[in-house]
Amino acid sequence: MSENAAAKTHSFQTEVKQLLHLMIHSLYSNKEVFLRELISNGSDACDRLRFAALTDEGLMEAGENLRLRVTFDKKEKTITVNDNGVGMSHDEVVQNIGTIARSGTRQFLDALSGDTANDANLIGQFGVGFYSVFLVAEKVELTTRRAGDPASAGVRWSSDGGGEYLIETVELADRGTTITLHLRDEDKEFVEDFRIRGIVSKYSDHISLPIEMHPQGEDTKEEWEAINSGSALWSRPKNEITVEEYERFYTTLSYDSEAPLATLHNRVEGTLEYTSLFFIPKKAPFDLWDREQRHGINLYVRRIFIMDDAKYLMPSFLRFVRGVVDASDLPLNVSREFLQNNKDIDRIRAASVKKVLSELTRLAAKEPEAYAAFWKEFGKVLKEGMVEDHDNRTVLSDLLRFSSTRSKDLEQTQSLAGYFKRMPMKQKAIYYITADSHNAASTSPHLEIFRKNDVEVLLLSDPVDEWLVSSLNEYKDKPLKSVAKGALDLDDFASPEDKKASEQKEKDLSELTERMQSVLEGKVKSVRVSLRLTDSPACLVADEADLGGNLERILAAMGQNAPDAKPIMEINPDHPLIRQLDPEHARLGDWTQVLFDQAALSEGAPLPEPAAYVQRVNDLLTRAALAGD
Repeated sequence: MSENAAAKTHSFQTEVKQLLHLMIHSLYSNKEVFLRELISNGSDACDRLRFAALTDEGLMEAGENLRLRVTFDKKEKTITVNDNGVGMSHDEVVQNIGTIARSGTRQFLDALSGDTANDANLIGQFGVGFYSVFLVAEKVELTTRRAGDPASAGVRWSSDGGGEYLIETVELADRGTTITLHLRDEDKEFVEDFRIRGIVSKYSDHISLPIEMHPQGEDTKEEWEAINSGSALWSRPKNEITVEEYERFYTTLSYDSEAPLATLHNRVEGTLEYTSLFFIPKKAPFDLWDREQRHGINLYVRRIFIMDDAKYLMPSFLRFVRGVVDASDLPLNVSREFLQNNKDIDRIRAASVKKVLSELTRLAAKEPEAYAAFWKEFGKVLKEGMVEDHDNRTVLSDLLRFSSTRSKDLEQTQSLAGYFKRMPMKQKAIYYITADSHNAASTSPHLEIFRKNDVEVLLLSDPVDEWLVSSLNEYKDKPLKSVAKGALDLDDFASPEDKKASEQKEKDLSELTERMQSVLEGKVKSVRVSLRLTDSPACLVADEADLGGNLERILAAMGQNAPDAKPIMEINPDHPLIRQLDPEHARLGDWTQVLFDQAALSEGAPLPEPAAYVQRVNDLLTRAALAGD
């Protein structure tokens, strides 16, 4: 190795300095993860080279088998990890190690919790695992050459983790990356043969590449020994795999320290042969709501890694599922375009979805407490399936859980099947209300007539619920109906005598409602006598074919234009405030405006002119007080 260019000193990016400091102080009691991360990075580098070489055989250069090697030197207190994978160029070293211009760094800093077991797994989730070397090393040296580049394009990088790093161009005969750690005295345990073997067995035994080590750490080609089993776990028969092996593999795949909720291992034979191994987590990953950050399913072809984040193998509403698919009949030069338009991939995807949903259905029926815990973590995501997956809508509808007016707390535990079972024979619809919070839904004036008559209403407060109910029109032939849209069918609530009395009240107040409608011209479609209010003086409802107010506000928050649909204001003919109004009332205009604004506030809508509302209320209160005096 000879130097080609003078070494240059660079400063770490500010966030990298923070990252180094916090990682060292957060993970000090779980230092062994450094070797897991180096081996994982080396394995990824080999996988990426193998995939790139499918279209450019020259990248394999000498054509030697891909492998990882670990050596150690007790006297010098060094441990070295080498891979003959794709390697890095000078610019890639600077970008990936010196600056990390990725949002993951900032997110990692924000996510560190002080729970060392959890934080140790976060470093893998956020893609900043290389820096774990400074948990044990006082100095780190990295040499690398990208496959296909000339020997003169090699790079040497070194740092003590103190804020700066040295980088220079060197001659390297071999492609790939070598990382040497100069250990601190207190961390010399990691140059022990048994210690290294234990870490590899714990974290990296499943890696299909051989992880080779010389027992004495001497770099002699004749005495390399593979220290991992090197077999793909999913390729083994299920009855030969222990629960502990499944859990260890899940941890390396997901960086989740907690055992999965469910493990689904399946082999399909016939015209299309493939093996799938899926895990349903117990806890939601940090990036669950970043639909662009998906790392769920890894695709292999005949045990050869093809790509991670194979999103065409699992729909976005199941993006929390982790696992692998190993197909026997796909070509090795699979591209993302190929996946997007391939019938075999569509068949694997459809079968995989059914497998996952079938397990969730089993959990819901046989282990309701476990399913309730799952729903709390992933329910909002699963609801997306009602919009995205028409083929599985029936299965998904039975997996849905909601709060309702029968719920004891905020938990979403009510199923549609349970609601249907509790419905009185005469009830014609499944009723629901949508709002921006559970409290807004549960205290809405639209529920008054339903509570009075003990009719259950589903309380929907997740933003996705608006799209869910637009896709789920009925359940078991019962239509879903919003209590805040359209006119009410009194058959569920009133006797013939009550209906006749309501019709009479509507006639008696027809002139008042006409006057109030003229006051609110341009703001409402109409003003009418309410059949749903028992305690509140007024409320706003949407016409049957219009968007509800909650959906309009969600669309506005997303920057989308909603159709300009005016609400209908309903007044309660039995409320004392309404009874004291008449078409000739001197302050009818002010009272009408206040009633409209209060009705808007009660459903969570912002007032366009809050100062005018306050002034109007104060004026009416002052007049009422003076009249009382």
